[in-house]
Amino acid sequence: MKLGFDNDAYIKRQSEQIKKRIGEFGGKLYLEFGGKLFDDYHASRVLPGFAPDVKVQMLRSMSEQAEIVVAINAGDIAKNKIRGDLGIPYDVDVLRLIDAFRDFGLYVGSVVMTQFEEQPAAVAFEERLARLGLPVFRHYRIEGYPYDVRRIVSEEGYGRNQYVKTTRPLVVVTAPGPGSGKMATCLSQLYHEHLRGVTAGYAKFETFPIWNLPLKHPVNMAYEAATADLSDVNMIDPYHLEAYGVSTVNYNRDIEIFPVLAAMFERISGTCPYKSPTDMGVNMAGYCIVDDEACREASRAEIVRRWYATMTDCKKGRAGEAAVKKIESIMNQMGLSPEDRAVAVAAEQRSAQTDDQPAAAIELPDGRIVTGKTSELLGASSAALLNAVKALAGMEKSLHLIPPPVIEPIQQLKTGLLGNHNPRLHSDEVLVALAVSAASNPKAAEAMAQLPLLRGCEAHASVILSQVDEEVYRRLGLNLTCTPHYQTSKLYHK
Repeated sequence: MKLGFDNDAYIKRQSEQIKKRIGEFGGKLYLEFGGKLFDDYHASRVLPGFAPDVKVQMLRSMSEQAEIVVAINAGDIAKNKIRGDLGIPYDVDVLRLIDAFRDFGLYVGSVVMTQFEEQPAAVAFEERLARLGLPVFRHYRIEGYPYDVRRIVSEEGYGRNQYVKTTRPLVVVTAPGPGSGKMATCLSQLYHEHLRGVTAGYAKFETFPIWNLPLKHPVNMAYEAATADLSDVNMIDPYHLEAYGVSTVNYNRDIEIFPVLAAMFERISGTCPYKSPTDMGVNMAGYCIVDDEACREASRAEIVRRWYATMTDCKKGRAGEAAVKKIESIMNQMGLSPEDRAVAVAAEQRSAQTDDQPAAAIELPDGRIVTGKTSELLGASSAALLNAVKALAGMEKSLHLIPPPVIEPIQQLKTGLLGNHNPRLHSDEVLVALAVSAASNPKAAEAMAQLPLLRGCEAHASVILSQVDEEVYRRLGLNLTCTPHYQTSKLYHK
């Protein structure tokens, strides 16, 4: 894939912009961090060259100035809300996030529980965090939020919230997912800082939509596709256009809430420092695109990829028809169709050649597409992985890297002792078998060495894969999609 984004320039320009904003507010800034801090694979797909952890790399360059506050909605804890891409609850993800920040050398100051109403699960999590030595602060649900500004900015509103003690000039407020109360946490802190005579500011860091790209640029349209379930819509910022005569792009929720935010700022400190939602942002990503066509091409591919993912989620009951229709509308606007995904076409063709048995396809870095079919020994996704590493190593497809005497005992264990009805090896099992063979077979060892080259490659299966196969492909860094139907008509699928 051609590079379209300068990662090093982004780190430099973004950190400079944030430092500048800190200075504009007298040395204290609450920065709402939207999106994902260190696993932003959407950004890396639509901006080729963007490192998934570049934002945390940028913060790492400011580690002496920054501290992290993690916000989590107490209601999400009570509902056991799951992070879709990782399959873990939000409260567990808070622990994962804190560990990851610390691994990068960043200081995590505290956790804020927003919308707190003494939910038993939230209280239990609060106690767990306290045992782990993490300061926890309660922010309560405010009647009439966000429109009753008089109540919100008063002792009955933000005044009830516990003041989060911070010690550094840059306070990054992040969360495990949307709706966690990052903005409310920042504004509550501004209210309490003002009561204490401390001058502090607020800014927002959202990578998408990219404000200085055209409204219908594929990068921004890919963001709409990625948030189809949230009903986000990219719009020209009318406040920015009126104030400066310049067209910039923002999304509907920020534009709709801006008059309320401006009123809150005025009530907190007497004046609003911003004339538009775009003014609040500090995103420099648009300035670091070095090949616009490469980013356009990557974003068009992402839109089609999102269609397959949303159709699959709809089949699983995780998404609704509205999200599907939203992405189909975007595809129509961009002149795209499901057939534009080459690996999907290849997987379907391979399936048709094998009496509609499940098949899988992987596109290699050089553009070659290899396929895998279902056999007595291997599932389609496992076969595709083996064929891919053989192709990368320049080996014949017919070469057996794993001898049947290695596979058969695994099958007997699965069906005889573990009670599994499917004897075929899943992707994780075939990789373990390949690793065992590599100990005595140089060809298998050579094939194993090719696995890192699959990161960033495209893959497609003609049926919805099992959770374990999906997880292995994700861990290998493959961009996997599936045709949205199951291999069997059973109602329960593992």
